[in-house]
Amino acid sequence: MFRAGLGPLFRGRLLLLVHTGRTSGQPHRTAVEVVESATVDGRRSWTVASGYGPAADWYRNLRRTPQATVQIGRRFHAVTAAELPAGEGGELMVRYAPRHPRVARRLCAYLGFTVDGSAEGYRAVGESIPFVRLTEGAPAGRGDR
Repeated sequence: MFRAGLGPLFRGRLLLLVHTGRTSGQPHRTAVEVVESATVDGRRSWTVASGYGPAADWYRNLRRTPQATVQIGRRFHAVTAAELPAGEGGELMVRYAPRHPRVARRLCAYLGFTVDGSAEGYRAVGESIPFVRLTEGAPAGRGDR
């Protein structure tokens, strides 16, 4: 759908992640849900979760080569990926669940987690799911050259 120019239909809920294959070196495309987006110091970021855990190919590819491109709607952004600590993942899930309660419950069930709807339950799930923040521009400390 992104290739057909229909990215705007997702209204920022999904992005197309263009990442480099860790063994092939070839570009790969994966649609992923945006858990949270933000702008800090003029740089936009999108946080995504690996619902299939650390074995997901796109996640493993980003660990090898964190530089990638995301397509949001019809716009493309060069990004750098950074893994988030488990505690931050837990807090993200606590914020996500009330915004998307049905999706959060289904996601947890699909991943084999039982949640009671409490913040503590969602925090525990979020601490076990790998989250990645995709931030525009160069990695912190590298600057633009």
